[in-house]
Amino acid sequence: MVSDERVRPRVEGEREEEILTAALTLLSDVGYDRLTMDAVAAASHASKATLYRRWSTKADLVVEAVSRRSCMPSPDDVDTGSLRGDLLAMSCGVGGLTDRVPMAVMSSLVTALHREPDLMEAFHRRFLAPRLELTHRLFARAAARGELAEGADTELLATVLPAMVIHRTFIFGVPPERDYVERVVDEVVLPACRAETVR
Repeated sequence: MVSDERVRPRVEGEREEEILTAALTLLSDVGYDRLTMDAVAAASHASKATLYRRWSTKADLVVEAVSRRSCMPSPDDVDTGSLRGDLLAMSCGVGGLTDRVPMAVMSSLVTALHREPDLMEAFHRRFLAPRLELTHRLFARAAARGELAEGADTELLATVLPAMVIHRTFIFGVPPERDYVERVVDEVVLPACRAETVR
């Protein structure tokens, strides 16, 4: 008897890219809530069974489509020798905060995250976790170099720059730019890193 795995090849390579591209296009067109596995299957000329062999949920498929290198890749680890240099290199390089990501895609995810537990879990696991790990390594190196005040809250400091950039982008509709990232780093993040907390 031929095993089930032999008659059902893995989804990979160009075929995987076609499906992920179709998912991303539909996400931009109709939003997360109205996107269905049936629609992705039809748009990519694949069967729904083929999709479910590779992605167990719609959330997994969507987050992988958004996270892949051609859309929103995870930034590369950098070590420039200073916290300022690391923050700018990570934020302004490929996959960083200034990357031109389709706003329709991200806004579709943001509105659905708090209503869809599967999406939230997949987004945290596949998208946020690698970026948070990278940021924590960056701040750990800064602490080892003596760039942080004793007792500095690195968990909080790590969220300041992305929070301000995302707020400006989504609330005020201003695309992220290197100049703004530099201002936030120089005028907010670095002074906070050096500040001694008085209790």
